[in-house]
Parts: sequence; C-alpha cells; structure tokens
Amino acid sequence: MSQSDLLATKPLDRLLAEAGDESGVSLRRVLGPVNLVTLGIGAIIGAGIFVVTGTVAATFTGPAIVLSFLLAGAGCLFAGLCYAEFASLIPIAGSAYTYGYATLGEIFAWIIGWDLIIEYAFGSASVAVGWSGNLISLFQTFGLQLPPQITAPPGIALVFFNGQWSRLASIAPLLASAHIDPSNLPIAHGIVDLPAYLVIAIMTTILVIGVRESANFNSLIVFIKVATVLTFVAIATAFLLRHPGVSSTNWHPFIPPNQGSFGAFGWSGVARGAGVIFFAYIGFDAVSTAAQEARNPQRDMPIGILGSLAICTVLYVALGWTLTGVVNYRLLNTSAPVATGIQATGVRWGSIVVMLGTFAGLTTTMLVMLMGQSRVFFSMSRDGLLPQWAGRVHPRFRTPWISSIIVGFFVAFIAGVLPLSVLSQLTSIGTLLAFVIVCAGVWILRVKRPELHRPFKTPLVPLVPILGIAISTGLMLSLPWSTWLRLIVWLILGMAIYFGYGRSHSRLRQPASK
Repeated sequence: MSQSDLLATKPLDRLLAEAGDESGVSLRRVLGPVNLVTLGIGAIIGAGIFVVTGTVAATFTGPAIVLSFLLAGAGCLFAGLCYAEFASLIPIAGSAYTYGYATLGEIFAWIIGWDLIIEYAFGSASVAVGWSGNLISLFQTFGLQLPPQITAPPGIALVFFNGQWSRLASIAPLLASAHIDPSNLPIAHGIVDLPAYLVIAIMTTILVIGVRESANFNSLIVFIKVATVLTFVAIATAFLLRHPGVSSTNWHPFIPPNQGSFGAFGWSGVARGAGVIFFAYIGFDAVSTAAQEARNPQRDMPIGILGSLAICTVLYVALGWTLTGVVNYRLLNTSAPVATGIQATGVRWGSIVVMLGTFAGLTTTMLVMLMGQSRVFFSMSRDGLLPQWAGRVHPRFRTPWISSIIVGFFVAFIAGVLPLSVLSQLTSIGTLLAFVIVCAGVWILRVKRPELHRPFKTPLVPLVPILGIAISTGLMLSLPWSTWLRLIVWLILGMAIYFGYGRSHSRLRQPASK
C-alpha cells in the first residue's frame, strides 16, 4: 500500500518500538493493575451515577433507567473485550486512535482521534457541570447561597423557591404540582457556571504535576466514592423497606408510556436513555489511553478494562433502582440527583456523606477524562498529525504538559457556558463512534494478521465485534438529529485541519523519522 494512500496503516513493529521506548521523551511506566482498575472506576463512577442518571430518568426512561444501564453495559462488554485485546497487543498511549491507525488507516485514525477529543473534552465538561451542581446543593444544605448568575450557563433561568435558587427546568414539575406560577417568583439568568470552570483548572494543575501523583490521588478517592455509592444504596434500601408505598408509587409505571415521539419514554425512551448515558462507561476507554504508562500492560490492561467495567455496572443498576424508588422520576431533572435522593430519605448525616462522596466521584472522573484527552493529543503529535508542541513532555514531571494546559482551558470554557444536556449527548455519540471503530479494528486485524501474539484474545470473533458494532450503532441512531449535526460539523472541521496540516506532516510518510 502506498504511503500517500489515506488508508496507509502504521506498522505494528513501529508501534511496538514506541511502546518499549524508555528514553527521556517517553511517558513513565508507573501504573500497576490496582491503579488501572481504580483509574477505570474513577472515570466510570461519577458522571453516569452522580449527574446524568436524574436527567435521563426524568426525560427519557422513568424507573426503566435500570434497563438503559443494562443495555449500555451490554454494548460496553463487547466493546471492552475488543479494547482489552488491542490494549494488550499495542500497549501505547492513544487508545482507539492508535488501534485505528494500526488496522484501518491514517484517515480513520484521524477521524477517531478527532472524535476522541470531543468525547473526553465534552465528557469532562459534563462532569464539571455536575460537580458544580453538587457544590451548590452542599452550600444550600448549610444555608449558603452563591449568586445565581455564576451558577449556570448563559441564558439558563433560575427561580427563588423554598429559600434557595434552583434551575427552572429542574423544579418546573414540582411548581406545577403545587399550582405555582413561576412568573410570580424571583427570577435570574445564568452568565457562567463559575464553579465548573474553576474545578477544571484545578484538575489540570494536578495532571501537569505528574501521572504517579494523579493515579495515587485517584486511587484514594475511588475507594471513598465506592463507599459513598454503597452508603446511598444502603440508606435508600432501608428507607424503601420502611415505606413500601413510596416505591410502589414511584416505580409505577416502570416504563412510562410513550408521549408521542421517539425517545420520550416507552421502549424508545429506554433506547435513547442508554445512548445518552453511554458516555458514563468510558472509564475502560480512558484506561487504554494509559497503556504506555502501565508497568506490565500485556497482563494488566485487560484486568483494568474488564474489572472496572464489571464492578461499575453492578453499582450503576443498584443506584438507579433505589434512586427512582425514593424520588419520583419527574423530579430528578437536576445536576445533583443523588443529593436529591438522599435528602428524600430524611437521613441528614447520610445527605452530607453522600454529597461529599459525590464530589470525590466527580473529581476523579474529571481527572481521568482530562488525562485521556491529553494522551490522545500526545499520540497524534508524535505521529505528526498535530503540531509538535502538543506532544512535548515536561523535562521534570514527564507529562505532556502543554497539551494538558490547553485542553484544560478549552474544557473549562465549554463547562462554563454549555448546558448539561448538550454536553452529555455529544460525549455519548463520540464514545459510541470510538467503540464502532475499535470493534471493527479487532475483526480486521484478526483477518490481516492472524499470526500476531495476542496476550489477551477477544472471544468469539467475529461475533463479539459484530455485536459491539451493532449495539453501538443502534444507540447512536437513538440520539437526536441535533446531536448528529454537531458531530458532523465537528468532523468537517477536523477534516479541514487534517488536509490542511496533518496529512502533509504525517511521520508515516517520513520512514526515516521516529
């Protein structure tokens, strides 16, 4: 195949040589299996449980959000098996971007790399918005009110009700049931979500300091937030056992009837809910971006990917089930649904513990997503598809510090000005596209290079890749057309950059360079 061909692939021997590079410009191999599992849990448990669960239940699924979790988890299982094979075979930073480069060709590698940028950037911004919502709820618990204008994106309406400022969209059902006209309440409009902006700046600073410090910080917080999820499930379960009438009312109907359009409850709502909440599972994807920093990637990457996925799916279903039991799903359209749920139980100490644990969960999710974003930049820069500065490693910290800072500024901006619904759907469609390409890549590489030593082999090929492709594509099709339009515009912008810069600077066309 001609190297000028857009479908030219990056030779595996070159990839494996880069993976074994221990020079001063390489990333430091310091992560073991526990770090990788907790890295995955750090990304998975956070956004899906603590932020998007309420929005999805209130607008798409009702109590059937547990079915959406299971559907999304099934798609992740098939994709995760494919990721595990690639991560053990090609233990290098870059995740799906690197895998696409090795199997499908440079143009597909660029598309997936550009797609990963939107996946991680908008994903971490979504979590920052949830972090901000929980901070505001915690302050309100202690009677403190932040100025409403700095707690919401531009134009978002907030009303003052029951002694606190709340977003109108989240409490509209409550006001309607109480026959209160929102126009009679004090109202304000958001200018910027300042807490979301600031927390991204703090996470970026931690990442610049060093991956070992970041991973150890993440491991500590992960144990705290898993305990937090279990605490919520235990308190909510005890409440439901004491008040069986509450759950019987809130869980009926389990699948609310469709309201006349696709995705508005009913079975189509379950499908759309799975598509929207899918981004919460990208933890194992983020694990694969750290392959070049794993001590024994052939053994440890599959453990990190599949272990974190299994643990988190169980916790997702348990929390979704109990949350919709203690609070009617119509009241969960808020950026802090778990805080709303624990408050409904009346256990004050539990409320404070869960909100503090939520902060821990969202913090590590942002950390891992921002880490994944900068590592994709690092890999694309080393291949010449992005400018050299994007892959520059700090001489002391041995981290891609410039790309980490630039990514942090961009993510902080969009977290401050875009609403959660837009951010989460863009993240989901980017994640699903990455899964489709990885599943296809495993299948293609099995056909083209069956002789390669694979420390971990995806079972039942091509059945597992086909199922991964089919479920991911189906969930993409369940998302709104507006989300597809934003993705298409983003990919067109990416193509302009590739043909304007990346194609002419690609190191694949310069065999002598390293």
